[in-house]
Amino acid sequence: MAQATQFGEWPLKRLMTEVCGSGHKSADDLTREQAREAFERIIAGAPDHTTLGAFWLANRWKRNTPTELAAYTDLMSEHVDGFAPDCDPVDCGANYDGKGRSAIFGVAAGIVAAAAGTPVVVHSGDRVPTQKQDAYKHVLDELGVPTELSPRTSAEMTDETGFGFYYQPAFNPAIDELFDRRDQMGVRTFVNTIETLANPADCDVHLGSFYHLAFAKKIIDTVGESESLDLGRVIMFQGMEGYDDIRPGLTKVAEWNAESDSFEDFDIQTAEYGMDFESDDLAVDDVAVDSAQITREVLAGERTDQFADAVALNAALRIYAREDVNSIDAGLDAARNAVDDGSAAAVLDALQAF
Repeated sequence: MAQATQFGEWPLKRLMTEVCGSGHKSADDLTREQAREAFERIIAGAPDHTTLGAFWLANRWKRNTPTELAAYTDLMSEHVDGFAPDCDPVDCGANYDGKGRSAIFGVAAGIVAAAAGTPVVVHSGDRVPTQKQDAYKHVLDELGVPTELSPRTSAEMTDETGFGFYYQPAFNPAIDELFDRRDQMGVRTFVNTIETLANPADCDVHLGSFYHLAFAKKIIDTVGESESLDLGRVIMFQGMEGYDDIRPGLTKVAEWNAESDSFEDFDIQTAEYGMDFESDDLAVDDVAVDSAQITREVLAGERTDQFADAVALNAALRIYAREDVNSIDAGLDAARNAVDDGSAAAVLDALQAF
């Protein structure tokens, strides 16, 4: 990793002593300039391991502000080697540390949405700290879809098939190179948050999720304060296992539009769509392998069970996010039609042949 040759006046030890390291209740927040300089040092590999761990933990204790997260995101974006497809897809930035109990629906849902006319891109790494569970890449690998692509090739995949995968080591090497230090921390840091906002395909719409819905407003405020994120629309929701899969029962959804600077929220109740299943009904034994098999069978129209319903509903949210329909109900109709007429299976065939 290239070493920075010059820093300002805020080494992490000074920030710990004077700003953010005095405990959960008494710590102060960093200014944008302080946060940026701190992250510059981290990306350059400058802090010793003890100081870096303490800084990350202090940020976790005091909880990051949108200003801090925007500064971290903006600096990260300067290191992102993205490439935009022509089709302006929905950006799905699910938590990179993946899922460990239930099936991953984002691949199947994205393919169904693409077949219905809503292009989708997803991005992840490979066993990202701290949980190191299964993510998009592992399901796609099981399906025989190429994943270790350059950003330009990922954009070509998106334009050709309607669905694209961007691989973190290829488009976000500065963050990827922090893997070992993040892994040694053993807990999530603000890096786990900002990497989901990398937007390597330069999309106008971001679909994301977190464990706690209250964090959605913080992310939307982060987007508003960011100088690098040029998003027109953000949809955030409390996903299953923190991933971008709608959970059974009640899911709160937050919706923000840049043009009107409007923030609204609404509920998705799976029962209202005739879907009668619980979280345990979506559990699998081997997340990557079983999710891939479910994806194949749903796209081929071979399943009409809870997994098919979950894929359709998640596809509907992606179609709605891009405003290709004006309601989740209309998105569901489009999603189911794309499966019934064979279009979704054809997109998977195209991805496997890419």
